[in-house]
Amino acid sequence: MGTRGRSIVGEHADEVISLLNRAYADEWLAYYQYWIGAKLAKGPMKEAVMAELMQHATDELRHADMVSNRIIQLGGDPIIEPKLWYEHTNCGYDAPTDPHVVQLLIQNIKGEQCAIDVYDGILKHCRDIDPVTSNMALQILEDEVEHEEDLQALQEDIQLLMAKQG
Repeated sequence: MGTRGRSIVGEHADEVISLLNRAYADEWLAYYQYWIGAKLAKGPMKEAVMAELMQHATDELRHADMVSNRIIQLGGDPIIEPKLWYEHTNCGYDAPTDPHVVQLLIQNIKGEQCAIDVYDGILKHCRDIDPVTSNMALQILEDEVEHEEDLQALQEDIQLLMAKQG
């Protein structure tokens, strides 16, 4: 823990750590949702969907690293028990029980939209009390907005392909 770095946040540090641990849980669950979805994907444009899901999984793992580092900088501990992720998550986890690419995209778009809301909330909450966390949230928010657009573009491409075939 950096004492001067934590002092910038002051009395709000524990509150920020709590928000970040919830986001940390989300990132790990999102990572797994993307990773396993990429392994199980079936349907039209399967290879493109798999590649996009794996890229997003990599990004979610990077986000988990960023968030955990910030939690530690503030003197907190990232959630160390994976079973606790479910208790702290904002966005939950949608198991890919139907691995069709259309369903995977729907599930993951929903997850990205939730992540956008989470990081927008962290950004707004921390803007005036913690510039470091605010900056990190903005960086992650930019990725999440891009992810939503990527997935929606794939969704549109699949719909066009299926309309041509239908």
